[in-house]
Amino acid sequence: MKINIKRIYETPDNKDGYRILIDRLWPRGIAKTEAHIDEWIKEIAPSNELRKWFGHQPELFGEFSKKYKAELKDKTELLSKIKSIAKKQTVTLLYGAKDTVHNQAVILQEVLNNA
Repeated sequence: MKINIKRIYETPDNKDGYRILIDRLWPRGIAKTEAHIDEWIKEIAPSNELRKWFGHQPELFGEFSKKYKAELKDKTELLSKIKSIAKKQTVTLLYGAKDTVHNQAVILQEVLNNA
């Protein structure tokens, strides 16, 4: 099972495999026709409340990670869906955040790889 993460603003690549946007909001500046996504699973993203609380502040990432993992426990069907796709082909989780270290894709990738 191969699950990658990538900013949606990076150039799509054939190695990306099945591209899933995992943001709740559509990324600014990207036309839907140019996004080259196979699926948008906004329901897997952190809740609006958690997203706003975190505000991409690196010092809150540890607590954000705990809270997001708690939210993901209620999304087993979506997690199973992504894992099922990843068993057949490479999956790339796409996100819009500028910070490539402190974002929900890092956490979701970890959860999927360890489940």
